[in-house]
Amino acid sequence: MANLLFELTIGIAGLAVLLSLYRFFRGPKVVDRVVAFDTMTIISIALMALCAQASGRSICMDTALVYGLLSFLGVIVVSRYLERGL
Repeated sequence: MANLLFELTIGIAGLAVLLSLYRFFRGPKVVDRVVAFDTMTIISIALMALCAQASGRSICMDTALVYGLLSFLGVIVVSRYLERGL
């Protein structure tokens, strides 16, 4: 049952990545592309957490935490740049 849940979750995450890639390439504005990129990073963090749960290794969770912090800082920098306040 747990394997089915993992496979279903990975499938849903894959579909979410495809939808956000569509928004990333077809977004009419730069803001849409930034939001789509942030969505893809959040999905990849969720996949890292699933990898950590499936393998039982905590190093994947540490990597996901650092990646999440860097992603947050990156979005802040890009938003400041788009406001022309950098």
